[in-house]
Amino acid sequence: MKPFTYERATSPAAAAAAVAQRPGAKFIAGGTNLLDLMKLEIEAPDHLIDVQDLKLDQVEETDDGGLRIGALVSNTALSAHPRVRRDYGVLSRAIVAGASGQLRNKATTAGNLLQRTRCPYFYDTNQPCNKRRPGSGCAAIGGYSRQLGVIGTSASCIATYPGDMAVALRVLDATVETVDAAGLTRSIPIAEFHRLWGTTPHIETNLARGELITGVTLPKPIGGQHFYHKVRDRASYAFALVSVAAVVQPDGTGRVAIGGIAPKPWRVEAAEAAMPQGARAVATRLLADAKPTQDNAFKIPLTERTLASVLAQAKA
Repeated sequence: MKPFTYERATSPAAAAAAVAQRPGAKFIAGGTNLLDLMKLEIEAPDHLIDVQDLKLDQVEETDDGGLRIGALVSNTALSAHPRVRRDYGVLSRAIVAGASGQLRNKATTAGNLLQRTRCPYFYDTNQPCNKRRPGSGCAAIGGYSRQLGVIGTSASCIATYPGDMAVALRVLDATVETVDAAGLTRSIPIAEFHRLWGTTPHIETNLARGELITGVTLPKPIGGQHFYHKVRDRASYAFALVSVAAVVQPDGTGRVAIGGIAPKPWRVEAAEAAMPQGARAVATRLLADAKPTQDNAFKIPLTERTLASVLAQAKA
């Protein structure tokens, strides 16, 4: 690990300004992803701004009956919150499906949204990777790609977004709240938060330099049955090959988002109109532009089968 300096932020705007003014600076909260990347010298910030003292660790009701989740609420606290368990069950289930109990105790809401891909070529610094070094190439293309993306990828990168929580947030139409170095705030719909790779896979979100996440807002509950099914290579502490976050209403309509297959949680609202017709009709529309590799073509039928399992459970 390379040497770095460290300071504790005193306010969200001050934290944002500190990172905006220093190109080599980064925010740190739980550090469950960043510190691993620093040890491997994939990330090498020369200055860390610790935001853990900013009192962004509350879950509060909004005026319209929704919830506002502070950026520093731990994954454990969020998954166990009574309102989340009662009204946003898909979110609670998605969080519990991720990582381990120890990591969930430390990982934060904002950090979970910002976690980086687990593509093995991204982690292997001997391999070219456009996410680590823009313009160097993508070793995953033509390499072993079983765990990588089948849709929304590009000629520059076929990595996937690895998280579970964001898949549930996508199906719930959450909004990400931020503050910048000037103290200005904005709200970013979760659908617009993560980017497709395109020609700039090293730019993973639509946050500006120094922009700090302060919270996530959930709209009022939408009812229905909530599901999160995650298919992975082992029973725990593994990232999804395919995951399905779904909310199914009594009449068979609903919402669905898919994890493990794209650079961002994958939801196509137009496909949801086909939910009463069954999983195949939905999956056909969801994956209409899929470009799998020989190694990961199995993710296409696996997505359909996982969704079929969810819909069957909902009917039962």
